[in-house]
Amino acid sequence: MKAVVQAILILTGLALANPAVRGEPATNVVPVTPTFIAQLAEEMRRNHPALLAAAARANAAAANAAAVRSWDDPSVRVGGMAAREAMRADEGDLIYGVEQKLPLFGKPALARAAAQSEFATEQANADYQFQTLRSDLAKTIFKTALAHRVVEIGQQDGEWLQTMVSATEARYRTDEATLAELLELQNELSKRTNQLRTDLALRGNEEFTLNRLLNRDPRSPWPALQLPAVAPAIAYSERLVDFSLKYEPKTLVMRQQVKQAEAAAKLTRRQRLPDFSAGLEARNYTGDGSFRQGMFVLNFNLPWGNGERYRNDIRREEAKQRAAELDLTDWQLSARQEVHHLTVAIDAVRREALLYRDEIIPRSEQALASARSAWETGRRTLREVLETRRMLLDARLMYARAVAEQYTMMSELVLCCGMGDFESLQMIGADIQPETAQPKN
Repeated sequence: MKAVVQAILILTGLALANPAVRGEPATNVVPVTPTFIAQLAEEMRRNHPALLAAAARANAAAANAAAVRSWDDPSVRVGGMAAREAMRADEGDLIYGVEQKLPLFGKPALARAAAQSEFATEQANADYQFQTLRSDLAKTIFKTALAHRVVEIGQQDGEWLQTMVSATEARYRTDEATLAELLELQNELSKRTNQLRTDLALRGNEEFTLNRLLNRDPRSPWPALQLPAVAPAIAYSERLVDFSLKYEPKTLVMRQQVKQAEAAAKLTRRQRLPDFSAGLEARNYTGDGSFRQGMFVLNFNLPWGNGERYRNDIRREEAKQRAAELDLTDWQLSARQEVHHLTVAIDAVRREALLYRDEIIPRSEQALASARSAWETGRRTLREVLETRRMLLDARLMYARAVAEQYTMMSELVLCCGMGDFESLQMIGADIQPETAQPKN
């Protein structure tokens, strides 16, 4: 029986020694800071296809605005007249002229304003996409840092279990430990080894997502990302709401859409006025090339016959403008609720993180040390030691998840308020510099 137990121990040790199972420890650790996130955000701005496409659309809109002409291209007419020679000699049989549409009633200026408004909308939309993707990037970074921390906790737990197995195997040889205790520890070690495989795969998936956002090779390696400490509290305030109403990226896009719809409505109203064209026409006689006559021509269309159609065009553009204004109003009404929801949720996870860091983790560490010491002297059972170890393990994981969730929701709050990063919250009196205290391992 002891030979079988020793064989199991050897196989388990070899499994843990496999880097693919336990994960190689990172040679460098990178703390997740606002500066680190900003650097990756700039890399994403340069490489992400969606952002490049948005920039291309903005460039196209800029070129369209610059291409609006005040003067249309003039038209040239050339023709001839077939008649008796006497009439051709008298009136001229070679007819030529030029005609130019006149930029009256401010139509070109309104068309240029509509094109410039479209350009401003595309610019705002490009910034909105960047801000949204930057928020997604920040949240993915914190999820990746959490995945790294979960793997680290799993590796520490595996080392602890390996130590316990070795100690129990030695005690078993001297009949100080039972076979049931040894098998229970081996089972815990096997489950931890399997869970570590899963945690490594999940970490790889988060790194894959990060590489996708940065348009890197999916297999690009990452250093160990370290979660920041618990951030100070962020209280709900009217200044947060004001920032959300004024600077939230989608709000800016919708405001530009209202202006674009307003410019289109103004241009449509002006389209019902007639278009005027001025032209010059001359005639020469081909027989001797001499000039015979010249004319000045003024042309204009009569739009009043289609008055009802023009009125429908105006009603259509006004309805679009009204719809854009109502959409903006509806979006702004939800801003206060969203800011309030985020501040309440951030405060809840912050208090949870502090609870685990300051109370539950220290108590669990003390309880585990006491239970292990008592077990080694025969005053406690192994089951109590393992149960205490599970409580400590859960506490460390819950602390890490609470910190990651706090910063994830802070990323949403930064986006909701139209700010650049966490440090921008200092502008409204909310200091989010991480606390210096770190949880014990």
